[in-house]
Order: sequence, then structure tokens, then C-alpha cells
Amino acid sequence: MFSKILNALIDQPFLASIFIADFAILLLHKPPFLFSVLMLGGLGAMCMYYGQKLALFNISAEQAEKAD
Repeated sequence: MFSKILNALIDQPFLASIFIADFAILLLHKPPFLFSVLMLGGLGAMCMYYGQKLALFNISAEQAEKAD
């Protein structure tokens, strides 16, 4: 799973660098409130994009029926 995440970040270096820089700025600095809200929105959008692209916890409909 870890290698799948690293491969996704290596495949798109521009998005990966934006993601890492955005996360580091929000974590280590205190930007102005409106700027931090915009950055947090961008970070959330990138997380949703990578979540859809990676589908780490992909379960099929058959597996979901068996679990019930």
C-alpha cells in the first residue's frame, strides 16, 4: 500500500509538490485566516483526488454482500 502511494506521488510530481508544500505550510506556519481556509480547501480537494485515484480500500459489491 505504501509503494502504491509513493508511485502515485512520483507519477505526478507537480501535484505532489503542491500537496507537500501546502501541508507543510499549514502544519509549520500560521498563515492568515482566509489564506489558510483556501489552502485547507485545496488540500482537501487534492486528498479527494488522490483517494479516488488510488482506491486503497476498494471492495467489490460481492465482498460487501458477504460481509453483511
